[in-house]
Amino acid sequence: MGRSPRYRTKRDGVLVIDKPVGVTSADVVRAVRFGAGDCKTGHAGTLDPLASGVLVCCLGVATKLSERLMAGVKVYETEVDLSAFTTTDDREGERTDVEIPEADRPGTQRVRAALHRFIGVTEQVPPAYSAAHVGGRRAYALARRGEAVELEPRRVRIDAIDLVSFAWPIARLVVTCGKGVYIRSLARDLGEALGTGGHLASLRRTRVGPFTVDTARPLSSIDRDTLGDDDLMPIAEVEAMLADPRVGG
Repeated sequence: MGRSPRYRTKRDGVLVIDKPVGVTSADVVRAVRFGAGDCKTGHAGTLDPLASGVLVCCLGVATKLSERLMAGVKVYETEVDLSAFTTTDDREGERTDVEIPEADRPGTQRVRAALHRFIGVTEQVPPAYSAAHVGGRRAYALARRGEAVELEPRRVRIDAIDLVSFAWPIARLVVTCGKGVYIRSLARDLGEALGTGGHLASLRRTRVGPFTVDTARPLSSIDRDTLGDDDLMPIAEVEAMLADPRVGG
């Protein structure tokens, strides 16, 4: 007897999910795979459990588009807390509070000026708790064991940072960037530039390439064997969007 196929069904296309806070990107892929009747499924760009928003899931042959999708422009809405650094560069890590006398706290103009330094092509060090590789091993695996993690800076591109509002200690930002940018690192680096603390308090991805959160499907709508071909964006349509410079990003 021949071996059973790895997947029960074959579906090709793209499904955009609005990932909720508290689940991993792997959890979303698992739910979509089961919703499609156990079909080959991947995603185009990880979101941490703390983050919500656009997660592009690629099914079947569409998994070959993952790299092109990840290369597109990303847009994030985020809150940065300047009152402390943390071990993970987000609110889930162990805090190291930084006491800033009220008279020395930065104002809106100073925060905006500091943010301007990070726009363009710059060098960024990934967080210690990240999937970046150190000597062939994941940085987060080393950090969780208490080992020192020294990561090399990487060249990243940030196209724009809009300061939506600032009321100590929270700066609300909209960040438009390319592939490989860690918003947690941006939060940490902003704090270092200002002489304050800096960590990520919240994060929501609102765009990946041509896909926006407005057209994303809630994860709660995905049930076992409920996704059909009509639920997926055809590969030809996705490729046309990626080829359009106005939307492909």
